Amino acid sequence: MPIFGTPKTKAIAAASGGSASAAMIGDYFTYTQGELFNRAMSVPAYSRAVGLISSVIGSMKFEMYNEIWNEQTREMECRYIAPRSWLRRINPATTNNFMLSWTVADLVTFGRAFWFISSRTNDGYPASFSRLPAAMITSTDQTQNIWFSKASNLYFNGSQIPVEDVVQFLSGSEGVVYASQRVINTAIKLDEAVFRNASSAIPSGILQVQPNSESMSATDLQELAATFNEARMTQTIAALSPEVHYQELMTSPDKMMLVQSSEFMQMQISRVVGVPAYLLNLSVGSYAYTNSQEARQDVWTFAAKNVAECISQTLSMNQVLPNGTYVKFDISDFVDGDIMPERSDMPRNAPADNVGSDQ
Repeated sequence: MPIFGTPKTKAIAAASGGSASAAMIGDYFTYTQGELFNRAMSVPAYSRAVGLISSVIGSMKFEMYNEIWNEQTREMECRYIAPRSWLRRINPATTNNFMLSWTVADLVTFGRAFWFISSRTNDGYPASFSRLPAAMITSTDQTQNIWFSKASNLYFNGSQIPVEDVVQFLSGSEGVVYASQRVINTAIKLDEAVFRNASSAIPSGILQVQPNSESMSATDLQELAATFNEARMTQTIAALSPEVHYQELMTSPDKMMLVQSSEFMQMQISRVVGVPAYLLNLSVGSYAYTNSQEARQDVWTFAAKNVAECISQTLSMNQVLPNGTYVKFDISDFVDGDIMPERSDMPRNAPADNVGSDQ
């Protein structure tokens, strides 16, 4: 059971008679994130929130350790050990940032994510992985929006794949596209309304036929409104007969752009995802943070930590690592800030380090 160094790898053998190849794993032209994901990511506040969490977790490194019992403190302590090679390169074809960022997006959006074990070491443990989009994974024993446990059977792109070759990440929260469909749909409809209002050359109004004029049918009124609207979108001067009067609606630009409604929906997205509102550039009244370090701690505590724990605890299970071996994210650089420590022999207002200069 090698832990130190880099174990030799061997190609994976599908456990179900070639069903993995039938599911076209690795044929990326068939991959899709799904319509629910695309709709959610079209909402700027949601895209920004997911991007914040992804940028935090995607930039962190893994650490591998064992736990030992300390008789003096009567607590379990971490003993760091040499990492397996896949901790630095989850998928040899891409970067850890890519793999982790898209895993975070799946976890937040759908409440689950999936990695396919593409190769193993001689001891049978995974050596590399590839990500399977959560929108393309189904199961016959976990058919609800919330999965209550790992699925005992999995289908990718309609074809069954060996469940023992898939790492299933299950979030502690229901996916946003399932739990908050109404919030996402409302935000999209509001954005569409803003787009319609923004396309108007002049404020909205009503074409009113004078009472003493000949009445017009519904078809005639519709054609009149459509013709007038087309003309005002392309011309700056309009002409109307005496029988028709244009009544402008006294609507201010901020009301036409639905500014307050848009801010409210962005605040709803903040509540749904769990990212503090001020990190989405939303006004939060008197609340303010004092420095960037507190901002980093807030995004970690309120938004990223739960997702990071889901990933690290899943990768610490016996399907991935030997019993008693664990992985976790190194959060020290992020929370404390990746800042060069001050030297005791350098004045606080001194210029940058001169090491390596030509002097």
